[in-house]
Amino acid sequence: MDLLFQNNETQPLIKKQKQNWKQKLLNRPYIAILFGLLLLVFIFLLYILIRNEIQPESKQTPKTAERTFIVDYERKEFLKDGQVFRYLSGSLHYFRVPKLYWKDRIQKMKAAGLNAISSYVEWSLHEPYPGVYNFEGIADLEYFLKLVQDEGMYLLLRTGPFISAERDFGGFPFWLINVVPQNCLRTNDPSYKYYIAKWFDVLMPKIVPFLYGNGGNIIMVQVENEYRVTYACDHQYMIWLRDLYQSYIKSKAVLYTTDSCEVDTTNPLSCGSVAGVFETVDVHGWTTNISQCFKLQGPPAVTEYHTGLPGHWGELPKSNNITHIFIKNMKYMLALNASVNIYMFHGGTNFGFTSGSYSYKIGGFYPVETTYDFNSPLNESGDPTELYFEIKKLLKETNFVVSNDISPIPASKGDYGTLTMQPLVSLFEKVTQRIKPIESDVPLGFETMGINSGFVMYETILTNDQKEVTTPVNLTISTVRDRATVFLDQVIVSIISRNYENKPVSLNINSKVQKLSILIENQGRLINYRNSLVDKKGILEPVKLGNHVLGPWKMIAYPLNETSWFSTIEPRKSVVLPAFYKTTFTLPENLTKPLDTFLDPTGWKKGVAFVNGMNIGRYWPSCGPQITLYIPGLFLIPYPGLNNIIMLELEGVPENLSISLVDKPNLNGTVHKEF
Repeated sequence: MDLLFQNNETQPLIKKQKQNWKQKLLNRPYIAILFGLLLLVFIFLLYILIRNEIQPESKQTPKTAERTFIVDYERKEFLKDGQVFRYLSGSLHYFRVPKLYWKDRIQKMKAAGLNAISSYVEWSLHEPYPGVYNFEGIADLEYFLKLVQDEGMYLLLRTGPFISAERDFGGFPFWLINVVPQNCLRTNDPSYKYYIAKWFDVLMPKIVPFLYGNGGNIIMVQVENEYRVTYACDHQYMIWLRDLYQSYIKSKAVLYTTDSCEVDTTNPLSCGSVAGVFETVDVHGWTTNISQCFKLQGPPAVTEYHTGLPGHWGELPKSNNITHIFIKNMKYMLALNASVNIYMFHGGTNFGFTSGSYSYKIGGFYPVETTYDFNSPLNESGDPTELYFEIKKLLKETNFVVSNDISPIPASKGDYGTLTMQPLVSLFEKVTQRIKPIESDVPLGFETMGINSGFVMYETILTNDQKEVTTPVNLTISTVRDRATVFLDQVIVSIISRNYENKPVSLNINSKVQKLSILIENQGRLINYRNSLVDKKGILEPVKLGNHVLGPWKMIAYPLNETSWFSTIEPRKSVVLPAFYKTTFTLPENLTKPLDTFLDPTGWKKGVAFVNGMNIGRYWPSCGPQITLYIPGLFLIPYPGLNNIIMLELEGVPENLSISLVDKPNLNGTVHKEF
């Protein structure tokens, strides 16, 4: 065609033909109209063809069915996408297990026949200070939710905001004490509700994508926690909290509450329930009359079926041999078509200063141990126990899907031998003061000084008037929260526990004495909430020596948040207690990876241990029953790297300064109720 247009002789002929066609169209307008219509039809057909080429199956793709998880109260069933469903769940708290071990624990739970995981969400972990948020490492909540989903497990999420769980302050951040009026926590108080709403604005957007109705695996979300036994019983608060939850969860998951069916309380069950929210119960594994627990509306559901009870320092372990009755009761509940969550399926560890405490009218104050083994089917180090395999056998008989991928043989543990600790530095030395001391005419509490955990040393210089007393003279500390070690010129003279506060201590004072020092240990804020929840720490009232009110005070805080500064301090021959001790060691060269192990501080009295900068928790072998501390292998550095252990010892050391890293735990040592 290009050649034709390039031929000069053909140009006049082509031009003449175009003019003839134009003339014919002008003489016959209907032809032009018909031509235009045909052109429009052609363009339309071309558009349809192109669209189908781009989306060839769009007409054939059906609309995705809405995912639903609901309670059928009439049939007493859960319905998942319209089909009858029952969950068999186990509790696993991400904040008690190292992040790199989460997947292993989830897979073992699935292999036992479980189809769901239950976990609390701990507010204090994620917002340690107002407006300061942490979702990294052991606090990586979204990673945990995704792991559970990837393993094909459903999730029951218990977001509180109060969770109890034997954690410090029941999972509340300590700073709430400073911003919410006394006894207004877990009530309709505006300031309390303000901080919950602010926290949920951060938390809920991380959770909502994982709701079942949004394509995720969260089928149930708990409102509050065991509210029936709280001191408040504030219905307006529960209504407000329900509505707050519904504004985020909508119909994408089931909201639920839980309360013990066995608790002896004057509060009615209605204190823990709220209209429009499904009710469940907690049941001990050794309960003799299970049927009393299933009188609520809807399908029978147990949020906590206890494998054991939390351990307290100074208290004999409870219910360590309940496998037979536990399985018997579980079989009965499954026959009733109950959905059950086993609490705990893997307990883990209260690393650092995260454990809480209890206070009883009879028996006094009991801090919770570092271990949270809980007699669980998976023990503290994640190994399956006899109870694990008995549960697995029962679930297989009940037609739950089990797997034989889990070996009955526990994972190898490290027996790394005996190590000798070296004296490092006394707590009385200025180099240990990582926070500027605070001075005041009266002693101040931890919370007032912005201190969450650890220790505070209260020091005052005795005046001549205060020393002019007849000896011995009584020292009276009205409130000890929780354990006080008393020193005169850095020499220990007495220990006062919370159970014996306001009981005078006899001191021999003379003119040479200069300084009175009182080291206060925070042993964990209360989590049993029948009468009150606020549990401030430190010395909270004036201290008296005879008739003299002592002061002014210098307060030195030791939160022990990090230990890197110890690298600049050289060991010495001796130090004054309380003091830090240190040792270093390498693992065997033939290890392909570090093995879990247990620190045995037998011979030492009481303190805190750190492994490569990680606070592995409180030790107290002189009290018991827990003796060893769990050290996950991933806390250790493989050969030829150098590992270090640092211990803050408060009360006494063995002559040889030795500790051991052993391959077996000892959680049932001799109990000495000395506090």
